[in-house]
Amino acid sequence: MRMIRHRRLTTGACVLGGALAVGVTALASVASPASGAPLIAPAGAVSATPASGTPALKPTTGNENIRQIVQCGSTMYAVGNFSQITWNGQTFARNNAFSFSANAPYTMTSWNPDTNGIVVSIPAGAVVPGFAHDASAEVFTLLLTPNGHLLAGGNFKIMNGNRTNPYYISLNPTTGKNDGYLSLNVSGHYVYTGAASNATSVYNQQLSPNGNDVLAEGVFTSVGGQARQQIFMLGLGSSSGTVTGWTSPDFNQFCSTKHPFYVKAAAWSPNTPTVYVADTGKVPFNWNHQFPLTPPNLCDVVAALPSTQSSVSPMWTNYAGCDSFFSVAADSSAVYAGGHERWADNQNGCDSKGSGAIPAKGMGGFTPSTGTLITNSSGTKGLYQMSRGNADDMLRTSAGLWIASSDRFNANQCGNATGHAGICFLPN
Repeated sequence: MRMIRHRRLTTGACVLGGALAVGVTALASVASPASGAPLIAPAGAVSATPASGTPALKPTTGNENIRQIVQCGSTMYAVGNFSQITWNGQTFARNNAFSFSANAPYTMTSWNPDTNGIVVSIPAGAVVPGFAHDASAEVFTLLLTPNGHLLAGGNFKIMNGNRTNPYYISLNPTTGKNDGYLSLNVSGHYVYTGAASNATSVYNQQLSPNGNDVLAEGVFTSVGGQARQQIFMLGLGSSSGTVTGWTSPDFNQFCSTKHPFYVKAAAWSPNTPTVYVADTGKVPFNWNHQFPLTPPNLCDVVAALPSTQSSVSPMWTNYAGCDSFFSVAADSSAVYAGGHERWADNQNGCDSKGSGAIPAKGMGGFTPSTGTLITNSSGTKGLYQMSRGNADDMLRTSAGLWIASSDRFNANQCGNATGHAGICFLPN
């Protein structure tokens, strides 16, 4: 059996659990802050003008990326698939993981774990030299909960010798062994005519601001004995994690045959009552080529749903028009979503600008209550824009919004500024 390892990466003041998937495509996830406490975003939308001087990917052929960015104290940690980082006119050799100051002038640190595989997820934890680290397949996402469990998701069937919790397991942060907190029997995959190959996995997860629940996305049809597709909500009980009643029939709809798994990211509103999703998917399965593209479907949209622990329906959706979203974050003033989209409000177009569409290249800022694009001071919509470089991760901190992306299409622009390949920071 080919074993793919994940391991702890020592950082000094903090330790990051890095999932190393050697020779495979890296996937994004969201990690908790250093203390394991939930991250509460401040009020007020961020600036559309990026901070200057942040590190960037060294220009390549467009095949490198920052997959995730997290903050630990005054230091930012970035991981993904890359070999060189530029900062302040210098080039630094960094294989798949590096760190830098969270504050201007964003100085690169000497931390250089020199990983030999793509790093896909990094939650903060404690220094544990003997942490167990064997998985039978890729580990896509790690999250350290406030009640002391390290939740690991991926497409593995065996983790550190444990065969009873495939795809999603709770590990003891000290030993890396199964701590018995999860027993969800995650299973199933998406089957419909012409659907591309897809296999059971847990791909991404996000902790609620109050620390009571986790959203988890992936490929499955049953979780904890309940029918769930694309996404489920996990309640963090004192003795075990259990699947809540939160669900939506819209997640049971299929998108195009190329995108059986389409809910790649989700986010919570700061006070928890709303869940936001950012989706791929192109168009609904068996789309009749008629416009407008309307519900019930969540294909290539940003959408808001109540977080009520019952069956819910979207409060609003905003269509890109057959362009994908890969990341989403929120504060009380805006929902930020990024991908390789070109427009918003584009329910009347597919790979072209339909009537009523508004330019929103690379990312958009949406009003939390209605889903409309946020306007600038002159009343023009489409305030936030960046290169269409697949914004794979967004992190809202007390200082602003960090965006991790690829250099696809030679992407290096954020707002009206260049030099931001891989990382962009929009301050408060």
